[in-house]
Amino acid sequence: MPAISRFYGIVISFYFNDHNPPHFHAQYAGSNAEINILDGTVRNSSLPKRQLKMVLAWAEIHRDELMENWELARAGKDLNPIPPLR
Repeated sequence: MPAISRFYGIVISFYFNDHNPPHFHAQYAGSNAEINILDGTVRNSSLPKRQLKMVLAWAEIHRDELMENWELARAGKDLNPIPPLR
C-alpha cells in the first residue's frame, strides 16, 4: 500500500487493484478511514474528528490528482506523490 502524501501524522495511501468506488485510505495513530474520491463520503472511519476534517479538506483540493492515482493504482503502475496539507 504505497503512501502518496503525509501531513500532520496522517498517511494517505492506495491499495493496488482495489475495489470500486474510487477511494483512498487515510491512517493516523492506528486509526483508519476510507474516503470516496468523487463525493467525499467516509466509510469505515475511526479517525479523530480533527484529522478527518483535515483529510477531507485535503481531498477536496486534490480530487483530480487522487483520481489520476486511482487509475494508476488500478493499472498496477507507480503512483504520483501529492503535496501535503499546509
